[in-house]
Amino acid sequence: MRVLVIGSGAREHALLLALQRDPEVTGLAVAPGNAGTARIAEQHDVDVTSNDDVVALARAVRADLVVVGPEVPLVLGVADALRAAGIVCFGPSRDAARIEGSKAFAKDVMAAAGVRTAASEIVDTPARLDAALDRFGPPAGDPAWVVKDDRLAAGKGVVVTADREVARAYAASLLEAGHPVLLESFLDGPEVSLFCVVDGRTVVPLLPAQDFKRAGDGDTGPNTGGMGAYAPVPWLPDDVYRDVVANIVEPVAAELVRRGSPFCGLLYAGLAITAKGPAVVEFNCRFGDPETQAVLALLESPLGQLLYAAGSGALAGFGELRWRAGAAVAVVLAAENYPGRPRVGDVVVGSEADGVLHAGTARRDDGAIVSSGGRVLSVVGTGADLSAARANAYDILRSIRLPGSHFRSDIALLASEGKIRV
Repeated sequence: MRVLVIGSGAREHALLLALQRDPEVTGLAVAPGNAGTARIAEQHDVDVTSNDDVVALARAVRADLVVVGPEVPLVLGVADALRAAGIVCFGPSRDAARIEGSKAFAKDVMAAAGVRTAASEIVDTPARLDAALDRFGPPAGDPAWVVKDDRLAAGKGVVVTADREVARAYAASLLEAGHPVLLESFLDGPEVSLFCVVDGRTVVPLLPAQDFKRAGDGDTGPNTGGMGAYAPVPWLPDDVYRDVVANIVEPVAAELVRRGSPFCGLLYAGLAITAKGPAVVEFNCRFGDPETQAVLALLESPLGQLLYAAGSGALAGFGELRWRAGAAVAVVLAAENYPGRPRVGDVVVGSEADGVLHAGTARRDDGAIVSSGGRVLSVVGTGADLSAARANAYDILRSIRLPGSHFRSDIALLASEGKIRV
């Protein structure tokens, strides 16, 4: 089986490494990729927002399976175009991808499926903003306002603040740009990410993970695309895990089938484990980054065969997944000024070590690997438990040099110390 992976980040690097372990995968290609993925797969240029270009490339590399990493091409309908061309694709249709592309659509699906989530309200005009803010946040009894961009925002389109003026200013800026605003009630409790491979009504859950969105230690600083993650989640009880699958993911998958938009791909549930039980923070229509780096480091089942089964409608017969014992911790090394406009073009030393997955990197004409984006690398450590995996990840990080770079030093720390409680 020849597999083409679409995307350029550490998520795609992790997918390629896991696909490489599948004995039925005989060839790997990636587009556009990065300096790290070029070492293990054929590298091709492609405009990921052009469905025609992606289909042409899939034909050119004779792909038996196309795995789409980022959300933008999925929301634009690339999976539909590939399937229309007779190519098996792991990724949802344009209609099903609205579960991430429109938060209002996701809320409607959850309401129809009877899934618990935050109370919410869409604001599409500045005239309604102040009254809506009065219905959420501290005056309404919540500890903070939760303000979200209704459209795709690369994981960074949310502000959570106890300051009304900050909430109002962010909401007003979105409305001025023509973006509808979603106001939500605040969900208490620790958050967890659950990836599920879905084929219509069939749901196969992966290991749960927890990611870290804030730029600084102790969950301080601005929101980012993700600064680290770990798997599994020792503080999440098995009965809660089963409850999420049975009472959140499966009903949502069934509702999408009922609407004539069956989901085929990776359905990512972002959850808050509240005092009243699990509630959905968001759904995404693809593998998350950086959780993928940690989760796939522990997968023993053949990934190519799993994704092909889902893409070809045969997931129900795949069977139970197998996992490596122990834990994995992924820590993101970010460029100076990230999540603002990052400094790029600096030489990265030590980036070819085991456990290092590339994201924002490129290879210069002289052979040097240089930074080319905000999140430059993900370093993945594994071990018998979270403490050992943390130690492994940070040992690798200490061997890498990138001027001005930064990373969080507390990824998985509280969980490894047993300090997170449901």
